[in-house]
Amino acid sequence: MRKLKITELNRISAEEFKQAEKLPLVVVLDDIRSLHNIGSVFRTSDAFRIECIYLCGITATPPHPEMHKTALGAEFTVDWKYVNNAVDAVDNLRKEGYIVYSIEQAEGSIMLDQLELDKTKRYAIVMGNEVKGVQQEVIDHSDGCIEIPQYGTKHSLNVSVTTGIVIWDLFKKLR
Repeated sequence: MRKLKITELNRISAEEFKQAEKLPLVVVLDDIRSLHNIGSVFRTSDAFRIECIYLCGITATPPHPEMHKTALGAEFTVDWKYVNNAVDAVDNLRKEGYIVYSIEQAEGSIMLDQLELDKTKRYAIVMGNEVKGVQQEVIDHSDGCIEIPQYGTKHSLNVSVTTGIVIWDLFKKLR
């Protein structure tokens, strides 16, 4: 095996990305404080052609040099919008026909490996603050919660890691 050079990857241009068909998935970032986590979510969202990222509450918006360190330009390719309140974002997405899941450990949550999706529907996932998680009010306005099964001694994963795992799983289920 030989590692491929970046010129051999045949990546699409930013213009082609903007025109390309997107995965029917919106990522809502609520009160994410780390610019590196935000940038990482942009980069993952670019990789899987996510429709849009909603940046809510204290979540910073592009452009920002610290965000760019992990986004590597994805903050310029992935569509995003700022919404002051995540509850408003969730309510608006639901009105537009999205099924909204908060990614949180909650009573009655669906384990990610048990989640079944309808390929004819559009989805949104809400990612919460690094310390407090998804706000209860946001959960109350969501259609449900998704939880990643975990088997170690820790009870949580980094928000950008969690987002990557969930996006990858939903990508496989929706394609």
